[in-house]
Amino acid sequence: MALRSALEQHGGLWFGWSGATSAEPATSVSPVKHGKVSYALTDLTESERQSYYLGFANRALWPLMHYRLGLTEFSRADYAGYLGVNRRFARLLQPLLKPDDVIWIHDYHLIPLAAELRRRGVTNRIGYFHHIPWPPAEVFAALPFSSTLISTMTAYDLIGMQTQNDARNLADGLVTLCGARREGNRVRAGQREAVVQAFPIGIDVEAFRKLAAASVRAATQPVRATTGPLGGRKLVIGVDRLDYSKGIVQRLEAFGTFLRNHPEHRGEVGLLQIAPPSRTDVPEYAELDRLSDEVAGRLNAALGEFDWTPIRVVKKAYSRNALAGLYRRAQVALVTPMRDGMNLVAKEYVAAQNPEDPGVLILSRFAGAAQQLGEALIVNPFDTHEVAEAIRTALAMPRSERLRRFERLYATISSTDIAWWTSRYLAALSGLDVPSGDSVPPGTPKLPRGTRRSGSPAKPARSSVAHGQPRKAGRDFDPVRAKPLPNAPSAR
Repeated sequence: MALRSALEQHGGLWFGWSGATSAEPATSVSPVKHGKVSYALTDLTESERQSYYLGFANRALWPLMHYRLGLTEFSRADYAGYLGVNRRFARLLQPLLKPDDVIWIHDYHLIPLAAELRRRGVTNRIGYFHHIPWPPAEVFAALPFSSTLISTMTAYDLIGMQTQNDARNLADGLVTLCGARREGNRVRAGQREAVVQAFPIGIDVEAFRKLAAASVRAATQPVRATTGPLGGRKLVIGVDRLDYSKGIVQRLEAFGTFLRNHPEHRGEVGLLQIAPPSRTDVPEYAELDRLSDEVAGRLNAALGEFDWTPIRVVKKAYSRNALAGLYRRAQVALVTPMRDGMNLVAKEYVAAQNPEDPGVLILSRFAGAAQQLGEALIVNPFDTHEVAEAIRTALAMPRSERLRRFERLYATISSTDIAWWTSRYLAALSGLDVPSGDSVPPGTPKLPRGTRRSGSPAKPARSSVAHGQPRKAGRDFDPVRAKPLPNAPSAR
């Protein structure tokens, strides 16, 4: 959604994987224009999908980037497939480029793409944005050929990370593993110099606020069906793709600990965990699917009553409209990943709240969003007791305190929304001087209408955005046909 918003504003070309497979690799792509945006999509072969996507991207890079060395599996064949797909993408993209294009490449599926384009003589400004965490050098070094892979990052002019910590980890890795020289946010290796800088991604705050209000007024079917059985009970909500980085099993255990430690809340509050499965053909994800069902069943059997089920786990995707309404209905959001690049669910929950009676955000200290959203209840997701006590605190929090926290949170997300992120990054990629850091723009941000305060760049000629796979709101998405792709795996 973020990239779609950027392209619709500036115009340009979206290039990437279609999400489908074909028997033979394509030798060319033909862009299809829709409004100001052209889409050039290409299939993978099944062997490419296995090695490039399911293999190296999802079983090597994904766990490594999330500090999960015990789950990292490395195969030389998968690495060769990963490099081969990036090489083919560069070959397909090059004929579509214009001399004044600014190229913006996204995420870990395409780390070496700029280096492949440079080898083919492309001299355009090329930027990269990394949507997930970047680990310290000693963690990244566990990956065979780590120095070779990380060295391809110097082919970029600008590297955007979610947080200052991620930017520092990458820059340190370039120095440690490649012998690069670092001066401030500039890293030089040979004749190339790259800027490594934090650009915390945002959401379209105003649009999501309106969506949440409209969803509640219309009492959409998913909202009625999901919250109707609650009656007057309070709702705690979690929304995550079913992934081991999201801490879903630990969150369920923490909610069980909360009910055991505070039995007066039994029958008065329920947890709704929305967790659409992904990457189901990767063994670790199939095991997580089974384990989450097992934990929820055990806790419901031990703590539930005949007229009250404490935990409901729904393993399907909801529309943005339905999610917005559910966020607004929930008194508490549990956003407790074990490690996350940013986590936009946290920002969406804040944007969706009723400004007269807002809920409380509980946020993992290991989510990038915690660097910006300090007025949330910040917790250690590895400590189930701490999370349980945060749930108790959130449910007991007086309205005046909820208002104070909400106003500050909303001010932050509205000041660093998707338009701010896009313009700030593209200005830096175009060569303008942009302050480093996760700073909020000066001035008093506008709060949503009806809120009572509690007292407290350059536009490129055309942008080419390359991304591993198009996605929409946690669902597989075809940007050309604007509908879900059949059996397409999620990119992250």
